Amino acid sequence: MLVGLRLQNIALLDCLELTFEEGFTVLTGETGAGKSILLDALDALFGGSQSVALTRLLSPGAKYGHIEASFSRNDSIDSWLKNEDFDADDSDLLISRELRLKEGRLINRCRVNGVVINRHQIASLRPLLIDLTVQGQTQQLASTTNQLVWLDRLGSIRVKEASDKVKCSWQIWHQAFLALEKAKIDSDKFKKESEDLESLLEELEDAQLDDPLEDSKLEKEQDRLVHGVKLREGLEDLFFKLQEGSDNHPSLVDQLGISLNLLKDMTKLDSDLIVYLNKTFDLHYNLENLISELKQYSSMLETDYSTLEEVQVRLSILKKLQRRYNLTLPELLERREELRLSQRSNDIEKLLKKLALEESLAREKRDQNNCALTKIRQDVASQFENHLMKYLRLLGLLNVRFEVQFNPSMPNEKGADTVQFLFSANPGQNLAPLMDVASGGEMSRFLLALKTVLSQVDGSSTLFFDEIDAGVSGRVSGAIATVLKDLAGSRQVFCVTHQPLVAAVADHHFRVVKSVENGITNSQVISLSNLKDRQTELAELAGGNFEEARLYAASLLEQQAA
Repeated sequence: MLVGLRLQNIALLDCLELTFEEGFTVLTGETGAGKSILLDALDALFGGSQSVALTRLLSPGAKYGHIEASFSRNDSIDSWLKNEDFDADDSDLLISRELRLKEGRLINRCRVNGVVINRHQIASLRPLLIDLTVQGQTQQLASTTNQLVWLDRLGSIRVKEASDKVKCSWQIWHQAFLALEKAKIDSDKFKKESEDLESLLEELEDAQLDDPLEDSKLEKEQDRLVHGVKLREGLEDLFFKLQEGSDNHPSLVDQLGISLNLLKDMTKLDSDLIVYLNKTFDLHYNLENLISELKQYSSMLETDYSTLEEVQVRLSILKKLQRRYNLTLPELLERREELRLSQRSNDIEKLLKKLALEESLAREKRDQNNCALTKIRQDVASQFENHLMKYLRLLGLLNVRFEVQFNPSMPNEKGADTVQFLFSANPGQNLAPLMDVASGGEMSRFLLALKTVLSQVDGSSTLFFDEIDAGVSGRVSGAIATVLKDLAGSRQVFCVTHQPLVAAVADHHFRVVKSVENGITNSQVISLSNLKDRQTELAELAGGNFEEARLYAASLLEQQAA
């Protein structure tokens, strides 16, 4: 439970330090005195307010503010501390939030037992400690999402276990569904590409590719054929000069023959020239060999234009394939072999069948778990309807009818249910959505009844109600007082109220008073610990003739004492 609360520079409260006890505690005071500040501060402490709202919580002109609350520990808190790696001793749990304005920007930090924690941690801790019911919260009753959340909370462990199975099976199905959809897309894409692939394979087969170096060889062959004529003409001219010659231009062979004869004659005159004669013989011999080799080369030259055309056509086919598919000839050969061996169509069909079966089985399991969860929810809803109507009747709605309507929804991680709270407060009035037919007072009583039912399964030990009795008659406020008092038997309950009937049954009473001094407004929270002070405050709440109000207040306190 909430043991203590300390505020510094928060709204109208410069400095406040309060201690609390178990049971039922009320806060009273005039409108605008600052009663709701305590609830706003607690909400901000647990991260419920945004930075702008936190800035507004600071006292006017203050640069620093502090909110601190201490709670007694229980098993749930000890478990949280252990899971979050906090040292668990025997002391109370101390939560604080520091607000500091720096250069126009609000800096705030939250601590648990002096250790800074993040937003996620404080959000997980909040439901274990407090449940705030503030004005305007009845609008949350209109949300079918919230209605399902409340129903699941009532289901406690049974719903949680079934919900965990639903979430797990939904995730398995969703993965199977995504895999199947991807395979379908891949299959469609493959079918669109298959004609192109078949055309490519056919084209490659028609090309009769074999040698990865064929294109380079053909280019050389083409060059040789193209230049064959020029080469032969050049050789014929060369043969003329080397061997044939003419009367005016003797050939090189003839010139060497003449030279040999001259040297022979000269050696008769000088035997030393024999060396040079021999060299001339070698030169003549080598020239004859050269002419023989050139004639052999000449005989190999092709000048067949039909052969050249065949080479060029083949080269054109190869170049066209390479350009079209941006592949080299070796890569085209490799691609052809891949296509020959490819069984993609069969593989994809097999994969589709496999994934379709997996998706079907996963969907079946998902739907089974959804049905199981729906059944549990319907069982919980039946109990919820009975418990809620019991409290609604206690709160003066004698002819109330209430029903949780189930409608199927698209399966998701939370199941396949949508719920709608149907309500009727008057005989002859058909059941209709709660927000469509309930008055403001009926909504307040419904919310109190809901919170009372939820408190039987929730972990929060401390409940706060901000004017839950607003807009109801005296008889109904007495019924509300009874429910709040009974609720305080198992929970610590706080209530901001203007109803003397509610305030009279409280175990503890605080009065919030606003004062203005030197143009500065301040609020104080005063503990009304003696009977006289409580009687005076109840008389103020009752209004009217003060003497009659005082007597009325005294009678309320006497009934409470009895």
